[in-house]
Amino acid sequence: MPDPSGLSIHEAASLLGGGKISSEELTRSVFSRIKKHEPKIHAYLALTEAGALAQARESDQRRASGKTRGPLDGIPLGIKDNMCTLGTETTCASKILKGWIPPYDATVVRKLREAGAVFTGKLNLDEFAMGSSTENSAFGVTHNPWDLSRVPGGSSGGSAAAVSADLCLGALGSDTGGSIRQPAALCGVVGLKPTYGRVSRYGLVAFASSLDQIGPLAKDVEDAAIILEAIEGFDEKDSTSVKQPGNPVRPALGRGVKGMKFGVAKEWLAEGLDPEVRASFDTARQTLEKLGASFVEVSMPRQEFGLPVYYLIAPAEASSNLARYDGVRYGLRETGANIIEMYKKTRNAGFGPEVKRRIILGTFVLSAGYYDAYYLSALKARTILRKDYETALAQCDFLLSPATPTPAFKIGEKSGDPLQMYLSDIYTVSVNLAGLPGMVLPGGFSKGGLPIGIQLIGPAFREDVLFQAASALEKELGLAGKKPPLEGAGA
Repeated sequence: MPDPSGLSIHEAASLLGGGKISSEELTRSVFSRIKKHEPKIHAYLALTEAGALAQARESDQRRASGKTRGPLDGIPLGIKDNMCTLGTETTCASKILKGWIPPYDATVVRKLREAGAVFTGKLNLDEFAMGSSTENSAFGVTHNPWDLSRVPGGSSGGSAAAVSADLCLGALGSDTGGSIRQPAALCGVVGLKPTYGRVSRYGLVAFASSLDQIGPLAKDVEDAAIILEAIEGFDEKDSTSVKQPGNPVRPALGRGVKGMKFGVAKEWLAEGLDPEVRASFDTARQTLEKLGASFVEVSMPRQEFGLPVYYLIAPAEASSNLARYDGVRYGLRETGANIIEMYKKTRNAGFGPEVKRRIILGTFVLSAGYYDAYYLSALKARTILRKDYETALAQCDFLLSPATPTPAFKIGEKSGDPLQMYLSDIYTVSVNLAGLPGMVLPGGFSKGGLPIGIQLIGPAFREDVLFQAASALEKELGLAGKKPPLEGAGA
């Protein structure tokens, strides 16, 4: 048998169910691969091998007694390190939370635990999920498995790199402005940002509460569906959780796209789009047309305001959310002559440059004299952007767009220019502002062998049709399961 760590979730579940492999064997194969490749990728901040093997053995015992809990029972998964895990350090890749061990599980973690999943460890991210490259982690940069000199995207770069390199079979990420979808595109995996409110945020360390959403990163579309169905659902502990049930997604797989209508916004194909990304987008469009779908041109006239609106609202909410890290209750605490000095020293030592930048910006736009001019105006513009999506989706079933303007860029290439870094999320941020579901799947490769992603955007709580279209496109393109070379020279 090939190395089991390279299996998809549904492939591994089939082998586990048939008794051809045990969860302990599968888990050991994953940790063997981690030991070989993790030093050069740095996808993890913490590994939980002993606990994972114990979970695997418990899964094998359940299976032997006929009490299997479902398709995730015995499957090794990684967790982004901004989700609380009972008894395991959760740092958000920040010095200010180093050593903090949560006394409870995030709801999504609890649900995966109840589904029998095996936890391999906590995955690297941009500090407090603020970034597009995973270069902002206080504990080191994650490298793209397709080219170790390039970024994996962010902020869920550790999650995407780990899934791509077979350092886990699937992972959880969080998406505030593209932080699942952008790294999925750059690492050649599938990433889903569900509809806001479909998945509980309880236990997710908050960045921007009206934008944050947890979702899966997976090797293929079916695996993403399996994880979504395990973690979704109303949660009374989350005031933004929605009781309206989304339609089941796995039954929609394999239905095809014949008769479906896709919208393409002309604004998304304007100046600034890399020619190779445009070529992959055109291939995806032609593929869908060949499968029986039709296309209509739509307009997103306020699309250009997505980034500025996002970078007013998100820092404002971050400024409020991160005020709790003051050295008093938990995490880092520096000494000072008085409490104000202690606050200053703690926050100065604990937060990195990008987090400080966003806190300062957010505090400014919320301050007296500027609230109406900036924050309130951004909220109004957000409503207009949401209406643009409603108008566009009234004309079609989905929207098709590029996922990123370019393939993965070099480590350090944009770290000195925040504005250029922010532009990496130009195709993703407005989906969060509208609260809609968005999925990215592999759409092709650059001439240098770097993955290029394609994004599908659908109506709220219609992830089922999103999965239906994505599975058809994935099957026809034949890119699922492509493996990176794990060398520095690309594919």
